Amino acid sequence: MVAKLSEAQRKRVRAARLLLGGKSAAEVATAVGVARQTVYTWKRVLGESGVDGLRAMGDAGRPGRLCEADFEWLDAALRQGAHAHGFGTDLWTAKRVGELIKRQFGIRYSDVHVWRLLGSLGFSSQKPERRALERDDTAVREWKKKQLPRLKKKRSGSAEPSCSSTNPD
Repeated sequence: MVAKLSEAQRKRVRAARLLLGGKSAAEVATAVGVARQTVYTWKRVLGESGVDGLRAMGDAGRPGRLCEADFEWLDAALRQGAHAHGFGTDLWTAKRVGELIKRQFGIRYSDVHVWRLLGSLGFSSQKPERRALERDDTAVREWKKKQLPRLKKKRSGSAEPSCSSTNPD
């Protein structure tokens, strides 16, 4: 019977294969999605104990409070949109996602941790464009070309010397 590897163990084994294949620590860190320093630690363990040593390493940090099924539910909920979950607009913010997690699972996370969770689900920060939907870009270009120059201040024609101490004249 073969024991199922945790996500962390799978990352370490993948990193070991890449390191043994000649990849640099930076390349492995990018490929596996961990810090370069972590790869250096794994490389040291790999050299001392081999791949079995990496498999035997304990998972760092506190165990997660959301299980795989919770992440699947959250992913589906986020794809439904914020409106579907009682929010006024369809934009998700860290605060809103945190509120959704609190409502559904009774777990309170900081906004920073919510962003980490979103990143692990493959979501990234998106900012809506700040312009009116009714905006006519052609009319704006025409106005800038014809009206704006007329409204801008014009330099006065006087050529009087400056009394500023920074002016060499």
